Amino acid sequence: MARVGILTGGGDCPGLNAVIRAVVRKGIREYGHSIYGFRNGWAGVIAPDGFELTVDNTAGILPRGGTILGTSRTNPYAQEGDVARIKETLASEHVDALITIGGEDTLGVARRLSKEGVDIVGVPKTIDNDLSGTDFTFGFHTAVQIATDAIDRLHTTAESHHRVMVVEVMGRNAGWIAAYSGMAGGADAILVPERPFDIDEVCARIRRRHDAGRTFSIVVIAEGAEPRDGLKAVTSHEQHTDAFGHVRLGGIAVMLEQEIEKRTGFESRMTILGHVQRGGSPTAYDRVIATRFGVAAVDAVSDRDFGHMVALHATEIVRVPLDRALGQPKLLDPSLYAAAEVFFG
Repeated sequence: MARVGILTGGGDCPGLNAVIRAVVRKGIREYGHSIYGFRNGWAGVIAPDGFELTVDNTAGILPRGGTILGTSRTNPYAQEGDVARIKETLASEHVDALITIGGEDTLGVARRLSKEGVDIVGVPKTIDNDLSGTDFTFGFHTAVQIATDAIDRLHTTAESHHRVMVVEVMGRNAGWIAAYSGMAGGADAILVPERPFDIDEVCARIRRRHDAGRTFSIVVIAEGAEPRDGLKAVTSHEQHTDAFGHVRLGGIAVMLEQEIEKRTGFESRMTILGHVQRGGSPTAYDRVIATRFGVAAVDAVSDRDFGHMVALHATEIVRVPLDRALGQPKLLDPSLYAAAEVFFG
């Protein structure tokens, strides 16, 4: 039996509560562990701020979006003394092991703490699906479904008004959401961070569609995509960074909408889906994968297999070293983009 801490860090996404529920159910019922939840990511371990998690107070959370623990983008290594406070909290709360649910930043902190002797198991979470070491992260499929539903709806208004619709989806470094939702939604162009795009080429495709009798177009663009000609989307958040040094993205669709209309003369409108992609109930797929991750994380703790992250390989849940999980970002598969290109223009 052990006392297991758990936290959720970084951006929220559908499926977090499913992981928490699974950790609590299996941890308590099969292993006899006690489970302690820290509020608001690493901030809750630093504060300290947390509460006991039980089968009763985690009942009914499986379909809920967000996280009952709250989250933050706190970086303990950005503030002197915070790492020492984390170790003091774990000792004072008698936490034997910590399960950290997060993406590159949250798990990056976990990796550093693990090398300093903290017993940690990671669970991969990012709707961008750009985390190495796992085929898919939970939250991604829900975000894709939300984006696809939006594209489906935009098709009808684009066709009715004979407009070009530019749809901006999340994806800082990788275009997984853009590629999947664009393919599923029948987009006429998909622009991703991995491939700087030529605005003239995008406009040429739109003109070809119109010349062929199509009176509307759908362009899906990831927030981190950039044009080759150096034109840059300027937002009010451009100079602001979070605790991990990330610039807050959003607004590339504004620039692209203006350029398309200016260069083609076709009426254009943009839609930025933004945080709506993070919200709401997880899909069945994400509920299942998140539940499997939670169960596997407790198993790893019970096996004292620390310094690892649970991951999906094909259909199996495996354990991979945090070093491997946090290697290079997992960028979009070129073959997937090539398949999507068949339907452009």
